[in-house]
Amino acid sequence: MRKTASLSKKLIRIGAGLLVVALASIGLTLWVTWQLEGGAAAVNEAGRMRMQTWRLASAVQGGVARAELQGLVRRFDESLAVLRTGDPSRPLFVPWDDPVRQRFATVESLWAEQRPQWLAEPPPTTQESLRAAGEFVDAIDRLVMVIEQHLSRLTAILNLFQFLMMALAIGGTVVMLYTGYQYVINPLGRLRQGLRKVESGDFAARIEVDTQDEFGQVAAGFNRMATTLHALYGELEAKVEAKTRRIEAQRARLEALYEVSAFLSHTSNIDELARGFAQRVRTLMKADAAAVRWSDEANQRYLMLASDCFPQEMLEEERSLLAGACACGNLLPNARTRVIPILSHDDAPVRHCARVGYESVVSVPIRLQDRVLGEFNLFFRHPVLLSVDETELLDALASHLASALEGLRAAALAREAAVSEERALLARELHDSIAQSLAFLKIQAQLLRTSIQRAQPAQVATALDELDTGLRESIGDVRELLVHFRTRTNTDDIEQALQETLQKFQHQTGLPTTLQVQGHGLPLPADVQVQVLHVLQEALSNVRKHAGATQVGIEVHKGARWRFSVRDNGIGFDTGHNRGESHVGMKIMSERAARIGAEVTVRSVPGQGATVTLTLPPHPTTGNGATSAPDSTPATEDATP
Repeated sequence: MRKTASLSKKLIRIGAGLLVVALASIGLTLWVTWQLEGGAAAVNEAGRMRMQTWRLASAVQGGVARAELQGLVRRFDESLAVLRTGDPSRPLFVPWDDPVRQRFATVESLWAEQRPQWLAEPPPTTQESLRAAGEFVDAIDRLVMVIEQHLSRLTAILNLFQFLMMALAIGGTVVMLYTGYQYVINPLGRLRQGLRKVESGDFAARIEVDTQDEFGQVAAGFNRMATTLHALYGELEAKVEAKTRRIEAQRARLEALYEVSAFLSHTSNIDELARGFAQRVRTLMKADAAAVRWSDEANQRYLMLASDCFPQEMLEEERSLLAGACACGNLLPNARTRVIPILSHDDAPVRHCARVGYESVVSVPIRLQDRVLGEFNLFFRHPVLLSVDETELLDALASHLASALEGLRAAALAREAAVSEERALLARELHDSIAQSLAFLKIQAQLLRTSIQRAQPAQVATALDELDTGLRESIGDVRELLVHFRTRTNTDDIEQALQETLQKFQHQTGLPTTLQVQGHGLPLPADVQVQVLHVLQEALSNVRKHAGATQVGIEVHKGARWRFSVRDNGIGFDTGHNRGESHVGMKIMSERAARIGAEVTVRSVPGQGATVTLTLPPHPTTGNGATSAPDSTPATEDATP
């Protein structure tokens, strides 16, 4: 008969049965113990009555006062009442049965007879009191004897219960051991044997399932596991081989993808890049030829950038293809990688390919985001069927090629923009400084000619002085312009560039200079250093032209927010007064500072010099992200410090 109860239910039932038996035994033991304790207290109280009897006899013989004698009788009455009703607080109660009731009734009747004698007037004689006390003590002794007999029976019952509890403990232990062996140890042993067989390679091993409990479920699960392992082991070698081939193919594709990506990232020439890409992809896919085609903006014509093993007779014919004129170069915006079968010589779109013996063409669109830039083609002399992994690999290679070509184009545009910006900067600098100075000199030359013609010596001298001053300023502007364009920065620290700038300033002006650097901070990016140097050079230029100073210094405070200060001890000026040219100079410095998110402030008092402070943000960057392109803002406008 199959056992359907679960292991937990079995253990609960056995444990509950043992618990009920144990609780019953303990309850009986407690009851017997309670009876023994109450009976023992009753025996003690009866013994106390014997003592009270002899004390009463002694009191009568001694002729004590009647009040004291009445007190002894009253305590005797209380003792009888306690034996009769019991006292649960001690506990104290007589274990009543028929013999005990008879003996207690004898004691009560005897006391009822003797009580008036003890209280009589005159009191009983000595012989009478001794005789009455002896009779009463004998009655109490007989009562105590029957109580003790009852207690001895209870003691025997208690001993029996203790023996039964010991037997119950032994039996419970045996039952638990048997239960553990039957329901736990034995199933575990069979499961262990099955596991050892499976570990040794015997996947045909099974465990007999004869219960529906937890171990039965585990045994059934073990059997299912062994069946599955047996089936897997039978096909394992084939699966491992197939998996190994797949992993090897994936490794080869990843290696090829890495190799092509590395090649594309290190090539800076578009012809070399397209040619190397075609060669590597053809070798990777084991194709007979490969071609990389680039489309125009309207996707109406495809130009062959490079090819590998492409037939010479087809090269000239397909160097430039109109869209739709051939199977190649016929891409839609949503085109995907596809295999084009070549059927016959008569099909116009594939006539050239069929003539040289190709049977299949793989067309892979080169796409950057949603825009089709071109395609590359793989030519095969046999039918081709691409797997999903191969299609994904070709798409990934095409995406890398598109990114590389777009990167080359962006780099070329960046170089062109940098050259254009450099030229524009040079033109603006020349226009704002040298050109204006030359225009001023031209006007002075005309005034000089007019003064000579009119024979005005004073005006001639004035014009010559103006020409001399203008030439000196032009020479200074040229030198300053050269300083701007020769500025070099240190990517680790700007301190060296500042020292070189001050040395050039001191060489041009002869003014003593100082440089103080305090604090610690992260190095500034190279493009930010260029902008900082331009602002500081502009401030130094203003000191040279307008301050009339005898000493100039630059203070640098490194930290989360870098701060640069240019101080001089010149004539100073009123910062609230708009002085035209100085206002333009301040605007130029502010524009330079704004490119890196910085702020320029000027503090000056007439007669007490001036301080120009450039405060950088916590993380300064240039707006266009250029790292070394010179600033396009004119650097020669004057701003009085």
